[in-house]
Amino acid sequence: MTINPPNLRPDLAPKLKIAEAARPGQPTIGMVSLGCPKALVDSERILTRLRAEGYAISPDYQGADAVIVNTCGFLDSAKAESLEAIGEALSQNGRVIVTGCLGAEPEYITGAHPKVLAVTGPHQYEQVLDAVHTAVPPSPDPFIDLLPASGVSLTPRHYSYLKISEGCNHKCKFCIIPDMRGRLVSRPAFAVVKEAERLVAAGVKELLVISQDTSAYGVDLKHTEERGHRAHITDLARDLGSLGAWVRLHYVYPYPHVRDLIPLMADGLVLPYLDIPFQHAHPDTLKRMARPAAAARTLDEIAAWREICPEIVLRSTFIVGYPGETEAEFETLLEWLDEAQLDRVGCFQYEDVKGARSNALPDHVAPEVKQERWERFMEKAQGISEAKLAQKVGTRMEVLVDEVDEDGATCRTKGDAPEIDGNLFIDQGFEGLKPGDLVTVEVEEAGEYDLWGSRV
Repeated sequence: MTINPPNLRPDLAPKLKIAEAARPGQPTIGMVSLGCPKALVDSERILTRLRAEGYAISPDYQGADAVIVNTCGFLDSAKAESLEAIGEALSQNGRVIVTGCLGAEPEYITGAHPKVLAVTGPHQYEQVLDAVHTAVPPSPDPFIDLLPASGVSLTPRHYSYLKISEGCNHKCKFCIIPDMRGRLVSRPAFAVVKEAERLVAAGVKELLVISQDTSAYGVDLKHTEERGHRAHITDLARDLGSLGAWVRLHYVYPYPHVRDLIPLMADGLVLPYLDIPFQHAHPDTLKRMARPAAAARTLDEIAAWREICPEIVLRSTFIVGYPGETEAEFETLLEWLDEAQLDRVGCFQYEDVKGARSNALPDHVAPEVKQERWERFMEKAQGISEAKLAQKVGTRMEVLVDEVDEDGATCRTKGDAPEIDGNLFIDQGFEGLKPGDLVTVEVEEAGEYDLWGSRV
């Protein structure tokens, strides 16, 4: 069991979980997946296609005929991490294909690593497959391979990410994701529901809905209805909630129609959890970010959500040290956090990213000031988290078991997303539990981010 604090970077996904033995002579591909859950879904799709063509998936460098590195380009630090991962794969394996967000800058990659076999951009599945075919020709066994493949999952079997759209129509000055992944392109609602039905039938207990902008789902499709399913986030959430699994909504912008989701949470169709990227609270900072400057109205919306669904858990991420951020603007953010009383909070210090319009803004904040503000912000957020979790002691709640070892069971409440939020630990009477079990516990102890309890 691992106690938090969680990793506070918003661009990370759970580590890959691969356990598959190759048959003799079977071509084998390794995968390193960096970045956010959306990239993890891309990795799953690539490996699913390769598995259907007869490739095995290797959990390590040495067992692979070639390695795909799915990169992140969210921050300059993430780009550096991607280059480091490519270099490691080259040194450990030697045959490397690069894809993902950083692949939108092929010269940046080949300038550092000229020996990579190929570079493709984000969600360019066909190009990745072509590169794999060239590097490692397929050699399928017609009696074993070339069958319709069940999806390759890189997460534990009991939860799965469900990507409902690509791209984003926002033009935030600090973000280059729309430049790399394009404008909003929503999947048809019937296709999303069909995938979700397949996942639930395979044993998935939790569906984590992801996109760049979940609230805007279906805008590009004009919210049309096809095959009995309407492409609108409220309708989609209702459809997914009817499948019997936990449904958790990520990357939800606080548009007015989000309030229509809250009754679904109060009714138990959707988890009472919203992941909303507020980023800041001062209107001037938000204006420089090119984000809606409506922090005061957002507090009103939060109050309205809590009135409809008192148990709702709110998660968000924030940027401190954005260019031009004054001490007064930062103090406004702390005061807003005091009023909003968000349950789960992550924060990162502003970084220039090549191609971002925010780089050209005046009055960049000194590194030592950014660090000091980050520490003050996290101290405030931690205090709120600790106080809110203390209120859970003595209550009963349903939890989902993620892992079981000799020390106990690591679980999550309905208010905790995997990897980024807290955990509930059962350290007595956990015998017989297994990942994917849903159990009722009584909370006995609370910490800064985690809870401890016993089975009822």
